[in-house]
Amino acid sequence: MDLNTLYHRTVESWADRVNAVPADRWEGPTPCREWSVRDLVNHVTGEDLWTLPLVQGSTIEEVGARLDGDLLGDDPIGESLAAARDAIRAVADALPSGGTVHLSYGEEQLDEYVHQLAADHLVHGWDLAVATGGDSRLDPALVHEVAAWFADREELYRAGGVIGAAAAGTGDAQGDLLAGFGRDPHWGPNHAALARFSAAFGSGDVDAIMALMSDDCVFEATGPAPDGIRHEGAEAVRAVWVELFGETSQPAFTEEESFVAGDRAVLRWRFDWAREDGSAGHVRGVDVLRLRDGLVCEKLSYVKG
Repeated sequence: MDLNTLYHRTVESWADRVNAVPADRWEGPTPCREWSVRDLVNHVTGEDLWTLPLVQGSTIEEVGARLDGDLLGDDPIGESLAAARDAIRAVADALPSGGTVHLSYGEEQLDEYVHQLAADHLVHGWDLAVATGGDSRLDPALVHEVAAWFADREELYRAGGVIGAAAAGTGDAQGDLLAGFGRDPHWGPNHAALARFSAAFGSGDVDAIMALMSDDCVFEATGPAPDGIRHEGAEAVRAVWVELFGETSQPAFTEEESFVAGDRAVLRWRFDWAREDGSAGHVRGVDVLRLRDGLVCEKLSYVKG
């Protein structure tokens, strides 16, 4: 497959996913842990907007800050699709002449830059699809082309911090490519539920936390030793969170690590607090969770002694 066809098809694949984003999913979580759906689309839209000046010879300094911040405005789908169309035309015009582009890390061959863009659109298209309940199947021909290019660059990318640690592969081409890019190929509704649950605790929003727990939820507290207190049912569990966040003036839960396996999840966290008497402190712990129908139905908590 020639490079322009590869690039064109990966961008079209991305655009199809953008066009299918439901109106109520823009603030939802994605496999890119720090990004909401809108953040993800804004990132790729930014890449597309950068493509035009870079392939035409501009430097990072010449572009400056004009493509920073929110690029989607009130029409995220329209803005993203327009940027994709312009990028496709720019790459098609530039590729026959070859040459180089000026990137953040220095001068790069145009062909290599376009391969990077194709890979980003393909993988982020999957991110967007699974985050919004869309079609997560990637074109096998595109997977093959990107995987062949990526094989000699994976460790370089990882060493440079561009991608995360490799996940467990699935034995099929799509799953193994995603795993190489640091994605869990099985990412789905339970991963999204865990991300929402962690964010709700991080904000200390009791209503948001309980909206993500089932009516028959169970919470097993960290104390008193050795077994902790078991709280059953939404009303009882809510009372615990009201007390927890009410007795501290600056409560802060921070996620350190998490993973999902089927209907089970593990979440490592740190809880910092300050009280009106001036005392402060923190504790680190882990939750062993069970999820059902997108909700947390069991939360068993443990802390470092």
